Amino acid sequence: MKRLFNITIGLAGLTLLASCHKYEALDFNVAKPTSFTAQEQIDAYQPLKTYINRTANPKFKLGAGTSLQAYVSKGVMYRLLNSNFDEITLGYEMKHGAVVQADGSLALSNVKTLLETASQAGISVFGHTLAWHANQNATYLKSIIAPVVIPSSGGPSWDLVIGADFETDNAAVYQSNTNAVMSFTAAGEGFNGSGRALKITNAAVRTNDYDAQLFLKFPGVVLGEKYELKLNVRSDVAASYSTQAHVTPGAYKHWDFFGTISSTPTWTTYTKEITVTADMATSGSVAFNLGKTATNFYFDNITLKKYNPLGGSTIVEKTADQKKTILTDAMDKWIKGMVTVSKDHVKAWDVVNEPMDDAKPYELKTAVGRTTIAADEFFWQDYLGKDYALKAFQLARQYGNATDIHFINDYNLEYSIDKCKGLIAYVKYLEDKGAKIDGIGTQMHIVATSDKAKIDEMFTLLAATGKLIKISELDMGFAGNIKTPAVTKEQYAAQAEMYKYVIKKYFELIPAAQRYGITIWAPQDSPTSSSWRAGEPIGLWTEGLIRKPAYVGVAEGLK
Repeated sequence: MKRLFNITIGLAGLTLLASCHKYEALDFNVAKPTSFTAQEQIDAYQPLKTYINRTANPKFKLGAGTSLQAYVSKGVMYRLLNSNFDEITLGYEMKHGAVVQADGSLALSNVKTLLETASQAGISVFGHTLAWHANQNATYLKSIIAPVVIPSSGGPSWDLVIGADFETDNAAVYQSNTNAVMSFTAAGEGFNGSGRALKITNAAVRTNDYDAQLFLKFPGVVLGEKYELKLNVRSDVAASYSTQAHVTPGAYKHWDFFGTISSTPTWTTYTKEITVTADMATSGSVAFNLGKTATNFYFDNITLKKYNPLGGSTIVEKTADQKKTILTDAMDKWIKGMVTVSKDHVKAWDVVNEPMDDAKPYELKTAVGRTTIAADEFFWQDYLGKDYALKAFQLARQYGNATDIHFINDYNLEYSIDKCKGLIAYVKYLEDKGAKIDGIGTQMHIVATSDKAKIDEMFTLLAATGKLIKISELDMGFAGNIKTPAVTKEQYAAQAEMYKYVIKKYFELIPAAQRYGITIWAPQDSPTSSSWRAGEPIGLWTEGLIRKPAYVGVAEGLK
């Protein structure tokens, strides 16, 4: 039955008649909107951590992910986190990329402020993370293992990348499309009457200038590099033609590469120097667009040179053993600095994060074979080998507290059971080598329709290790990356049910002695500007900090 409430409306206009009519209030019974009632029911729930059975789970921690600034500013998020959670985990600010500076020094003042603020509030901080491939100061790490350069006395130089004088039929560095017919002039008709030249015939004016193209091919260029293109050109009639950047011939990248060339019946020399922009980067071909003029074009003595600021310097590569020693020292310095400054407040760490490969779940991730590597990615395992994690655990134990709890953490363990098994196998390998690993973290970035059977199987496998088990980064969107404005009431109900299911199964399948805790990675829905699940409704609160049905799902799961 709908609850009713009274609204008393005074009709102000009747005051005009006050001298001749007695004022009477009018009572109306109005049904409260269903949405109001539903929100009142959600808001009636107590703070989340009050639903934890502390008797059955005395060491269990309910955690939340946050940013350093959101917490230390002591605003509404600070109060929300303190009232609902036992522990916080910083998403970025305790990672290598945030702390290690360009010279290798460690900027730890922000971390100290965070730890002191949390300590005063009586909330613990979970250390995240010590050894990972992402969010690294990769520029610094690469610099310390870079080759030793012994400068040349000759100074910078322009080094030849490719050249073509067309005196042979070797066309390895050039080609044309169908409308640009290639041939060669007779001997003696090249530049300055010497040798021969390449002749390109465009028989008709084309709809687009790029319908007739000559391509020059070379290794892909890199952002910031400098190149010089030089060639001799002429044409039977005056012509002007632009150049495009292509990744490979025909794979267009950018409308301009080496400017616009003009030619006449007289041989001239065209020279153009460029610095590679982001629009040009990765291009490995320049296209000469010849379609707007029906004529014969002639090219001779084409060279592409790259600026070399080191000139003829001697470059001495470091050996694999030297790189291993240098990076082991760098890891030691990083972990020592972070753990030492944190040890009075941080008693548990993600020591090793995301080690297992997605495509080969029984093997470690590697940069080898990847077509792109992010600017902040650095794969320690490619230099220190499979035992990079062993070293990380040893260093964390050496510099931390004797009773610190050390985790290895990964994602998609509920999606790929083989990856879960691969991580468990890697833990055994590390322990056989002498590591002491206390727990396994499963991130669980899932959707409302994730496979429940696989979730159960994952928890069962993890429980069988005897380790502490932590749901380390739980958040939940919807299949297809549905954005917040498009979510239906039914989908929110399904999200709440799945949150409840995951938490309920954690308590059912993980023995009490192995329950470290659960961290909600995104208390709020993700804003569209976020780098993580941008614009998705993954939180327990809206961006405006209104509780969602998901809050109820978590509370009921904890109960």
